[in-house]
Amino acid sequence: MTSTNRPATVSRRRALQASGAALAALAAPALVRAQAPKIRIGYWPIAAGLPFYSAVELGYFKDAGLDVEVQRYAGAQQIMEAMLSGRSDGSANGTGSANIAIGELASPGTFKLFCSNPSNAKNVLDEVLVPAGSPAKTIADLKGKKVLSGPGIQNTTLAKTVLERGGATGATVTELPIGQHVAALAAGQADACYTLEPTGTIGRMKGATRTLEAGVIARYILGDPMAPWFGGSASLTSAFIRQHPEEARKFITAYGKGVDYVRKQPAEARGFLKGYTAIEGALTAEVPLAAYTMYNEFTASDIAYFQKFFDLFSDKGVFSARLNVDSMLYKG
Repeated sequence: MTSTNRPATVSRRRALQASGAALAALAAPALVRAQAPKIRIGYWPIAAGLPFYSAVELGYFKDAGLDVEVQRYAGAQQIMEAMLSGRSDGSANGTGSANIAIGELASPGTFKLFCSNPSNAKNVLDEVLVPAGSPAKTIADLKGKKVLSGPGIQNTTLAKTVLERGGATGATVTELPIGQHVAALAAGQADACYTLEPTGTIGRMKGATRTLEAGVIARYILGDPMAPWFGGSASLTSAFIRQHPEEARKFITAYGKGVDYVRKQPAEARGFLKGYTAIEGALTAEVPLAAYTMYNEFTASDIAYFQKFFDLFSDKGVFSARLNVDSMLYKG
């Protein structure tokens, strides 16, 4: 009797084991979802990051089931370096496109741009400021003067080129965090600054500075005040996209909702500048906003202007080689 029952006992045991394995397999997707990766996104405190700030505050990422970690940096170069070293998975808008490109040249195939923030004389991000009482009327009046720029190679290269092409020969450029530009000009520590919004708004509302010229990159670098300057970009690392394709797709979709919100409700969106930038309260209503172009909205003309911007850095020897913008764009 014992010999006849043993096969049955073994069969039942195997059946139970198979059933347990099947249940474990069914439970695996839920376990994977529970262990969804944290998406670490770097930003620096300028107005161009508004779609990201909006998406975070409105819960677009949470609604998509994503765990997004907001990382604040002092400059765009630090964001690029964090992505290059694996300490960050992506960047918000406003992160210098050329800074990201330098990282791409150092490690080809690392970065994918999925949204850029074009600015010009209408959609203002970049500007040259002077103290409120400065006699300067044009860029050329800054000849031999001390000019500040934001930190990093993109800001300093652009500042020097704008001054050169604007006729301000002999001007010197010194790096300083943009949050200190207004105070430095008010204290007489510099004669002007090449900076990014919301710096100009803060200085104007305080009565400390005035805008000498806005949209200077479109005019002096691209040759047309209304040309789109794709100076900042939101991006993800190729490694993250490759390892977590579904989360990457959801993140970009949710980010796109942030872009749509800024486009359709700019007045309400401006409120999210508080806490992310140095501007708050009633001042938020005064900040000019950059435009935004998602990866699937680029036209041939857009890419040509974007390439012209990158080619400046090749021509200046900042880039070690010419970089094809189209190769860096996320393809969906």
